[in-house]
Formats: sequence, C-alpha cells, structure tokens
Amino acid sequence: MTVQLLIVDDEPLARSRLRTLLSSCAGVEVGGEAGNVAQAMEQLRRKFFDAILLDVQMPGTDGVNLAQALRESARRPAIIFVTAHPQHAVAAFELEAVDYLTKPVRLERLQSALEKLERHLRANAPAELDVLLIQDRGRTERVPVPEVLYLKAELKYVTVRTAARSYILDASLAELEDRHPGLFLRVHRNALVAKRAIRALEKHYDPEEGEGWAVRLTGIDELLAVSRRQLSAVREALAS
Repeated sequence: MTVQLLIVDDEPLARSRLRTLLSSCAGVEVGGEAGNVAQAMEQLRRKFFDAILLDVQMPGTDGVNLAQALRESARRPAIIFVTAHPQHAVAAFELEAVDYLTKPVRLERLQSALEKLERHLRANAPAELDVLLIQDRGRTERVPVPEVLYLKAELKYVTVRTAARSYILDASLAELEDRHPGLFLRVHRNALVAKRAIRALEKHYDPEEGEGWAVRLTGIDELLAVSRRQLSAVREALAS
C-alpha cells in the first residue's frame, strides 16, 4: 500500500524540504500540498489522504484548528505535526496526532514518524465489510466505503462515486443498502447518498421531471435528484 500524504505549510522552502526527504522514504507519496488551511480543506474535499504533515503556526487559521475540524470527519486523515516550536507538542497529542516533528526535520526522525503512521493506519484499516471490490478491465480495486459519496443505479449496474472518480459495480442498490446499514440514505428510487456527505438541499429544475429538489454533496459539483417521497428524510438528515 502506498500512503498518500498532504503537506500543509505556509513556507514553500519547508514544503520543498519535506518533499525531498519523503522522496527517500519507501511506501509514501506526496499527493498534494497546501500553503494554508483554506487550500488544505479544498484539497481534502477533492481527494482522500491517508495522512497530513501539518505545520502548527500559519497565518490566519492554524494547524491546530484544522486538526480539530478534521476530528468530525467520517474517515479523517492521520496527523503528523511539523513545527519549529516544541511547546506545541502537548496540544498536538491532545488532538491524537500520530507524531510530532520539530524543524528542521531530520530524515531519521521522519522515517520513525512514518513507521508510527504505518502502524496506526494498519490498526485503523476499514474492515472487509467496509470495502467495495471493483472489477475493472482485468484488475480488482478495493474502494473503502467511507470514501463513497453516492451509489446510483444505471441499467443493470451501479455507479460508485468518490470525490476522486467513478466506478462501475455489478450489484443492486437494495443489496448495498442492506450490507451497509446506517451509512447511506435513499434519496431516489435509483440513488443512495452517504449521510455524512450531505451538504445542502436545494430547488432544482430537471428537463424530464420539471421543478423539484436535489441534494448537494461535499466533494463534488454534481447534484442528485430527490424524490418527493424522500424529501422529509433528507431534511431530517440535514437537521441531525
């Protein structure tokens, strides 16, 4: 398994140094970087990262606030704090950080933190029931259910949508709904959405069905139609 990392630091030189050090570390890949918390949140909306190398002190919202916000995520990335100020170590571990690195980061110390990260990810890996096995042109891919934003019936297949991409699964919506109770909400006869991803309910015009309602999900721009029958259930989910 290749661990996907997001580097968050307001100093370009610090990000560059971390990238250089990480290029010498096996089993990890820098999947993105951000210079502030707003950029980091945008990256996290678009893609899932296993862990964040997170600077504590940044202009505006700091790394501690970002870590606190991520505690509410359904599948939050692990945090390794990186900072020039050792006095922040206590706050870091209160937020259940995997490790705490002091600048300038040394390769040996980074490798030690990554070993801790690997143990943490292994211990918290999704159970088999929380993985969808996707068969695609001769290869099998495991898609963690917590990454799925919606499931939509298309003819005899189901489209599985994550923030990163879409997959085709040979299954039925009813089967998937039964297999993962409590995770998804039926918004239409042909669609289930992840409850955690519901962001808004809004008026929507469909060329075929006319005026109606649609649900907006975190991480994608696409809207999904909500049937009148399911409207109250979606409103309840938003209010909870």
